[in-house]
Amino acid sequence: MTEPTEPTEPTEPTESTGPTESAGPTESAEPTRPAGLARPQPVGVFPLPAGYLLVPGDDDASAAVRRDLAAGRLPSVWPPRLRALELAHRGEVAAAADLLVGDDPVERYNRFVLRPAGPPVEDPADLRAALGPEVGVLVDAVRFATGALAEPPELTGETDEIAALVHATLAAAAMAGGAPEQAVSHLGRAREAAAPVVPGLAAQLQSAAADLRHGLEGPTDAVLADLTAAGDALAATDLVLAQAELRLSLGSAYQERAREDPESLRPAIEQYLAVLRLVTLDSAPELFAAAQVNLATAYLAIPMTQASDQLRIGVAIGGLRTALTVYTPQTHPQRWASAQLNLANALVYAPSAHRRENLVEAAGRFSQVVAARDPQTDPIGYARALAGQGNALAHLGAVQPAVKALTDAEAAFTQAGSADEARVVRALLDELAQWAAEARST
Repeated sequence: MTEPTEPTEPTEPTESTGPTESAGPTESAEPTRPAGLARPQPVGVFPLPAGYLLVPGDDDASAAVRRDLAAGRLPSVWPPRLRALELAHRGEVAAAADLLVGDDPVERYNRFVLRPAGPPVEDPADLRAALGPEVGVLVDAVRFATGALAEPPELTGETDEIAALVHATLAAAAMAGGAPEQAVSHLGRAREAAAPVVPGLAAQLQSAAADLRHGLEGPTDAVLADLTAAGDALAATDLVLAQAELRLSLGSAYQERAREDPESLRPAIEQYLAVLRLVTLDSAPELFAAAQVNLATAYLAIPMTQASDQLRIGVAIGGLRTALTVYTPQTHPQRWASAQLNLANALVYAPSAHRRENLVEAAGRFSQVVAARDPQTDPIGYARALAGQGNALAHLGAVQPAVKALTDAEAAFTQAGSADEARVVRALLDELAQWAAEARST
């Protein structure tokens, strides 16, 4: 697999007005795109639907808007005739679509992006033909991205930012089909096509490819370097969500590396804190919750060496509580269970003047996870929840229910083949038996 090329400084995209080779005299040449539609177009830089809109016009004002959007920046000034695009980028999609009432191909396409089901209903083949061979493939790219088309479009000679978007679409299809290596390859080619003309898209493609490679290769130096370079490029954009996702990916890579190098927890924590400065619980709840959980687990992994470390534990507990306002057993069963277990474990060991209340809450949270996990399909997860519940009950002095939970946990670990975890639980049971014997003798 070819490694992505080294990142370059973002440059202003160059303008192009058509193919460099003439198809013949101007009067008889076959048009390859609608009249007045200049390239490069900033397609794919911002999320759907606004990010897939075409910017009409070949005048200076339109060129300035294209350059800003291609670089990942929202224009400070929008020409009045691009009011629909301005509204779409502000999230006012219905109002934007209502302004698009013309019958020229670009207006029809933009209306289709904002209102793919109509009215008026567009025939995809007619719309592709009207847009011409240079950009017509965007119709199917939109249809695939919105789920209206089962298979992604293929490249048929498209170039630059259009080719980049098609490769990105093919990468998404490869990921959905369980072929991450193929997805990385498409993302690399997409970035190569986008980098000279649409730097905002190129930075996101580099980030996506590096994140996939992290899953394939682990947190290698090359993966960390690519994620860092993509983060530097995105920092100069208005792509706040993309920046936050990149910081979460980079933090996760550092946190994984911390298994071998504990010092890597520090940069991981810095990245998670950056995420929480970029998004809020309201603006990006799932991303915010994921950063809170990862930050909490990183904080809890750092040994407590001084009194001020107690504040860190409190922050971790607060972050996990916040994440559990997003994660529920119905919407995110796995993430909910993981956050519940982390919170319960933190409550067991957190220094506090309300230790008993914390232990009661921890035992209750462990119990909820035990009830939610299936011992047949997730025996290890079920056993860990039981072990945590037994440990919390033991700290509360509830010996009999603690012994029951720990005994069941040991049996579940043994049956699942996790001998090491079974031995840990057995040690807890032996310690609990010794404590009970000493209590009876006094």
